[in-house]
Amino acid sequence: MSDSQPGEVIADDPQAVDDHGDAPGREHADQAHVEEPLGPIDWPAYGAGALGLVIGLAMAAAFAIAVGAI
Repeated sequence: MSDSQPGEVIADDPQAVDDHGDAPGREHADQAHVEEPLGPIDWPAYGAGALGLVIGLAMAAAFAIAVGAI
């Protein structure tokens, strides 16, 4: 059983309030703020996505024509 009260912050608790140094005795971690450049644009993947969108719209139009909605 623990002697701590609900809501009490323990300085060496690995699951303390958050990772931004708000808990006493903890330093601010900069892992989430590292600036890394983005990689190159994957043009074949974007092209495949656009082609899939066009094919999907063509299929929807063909289905609408087939059921007489248009």
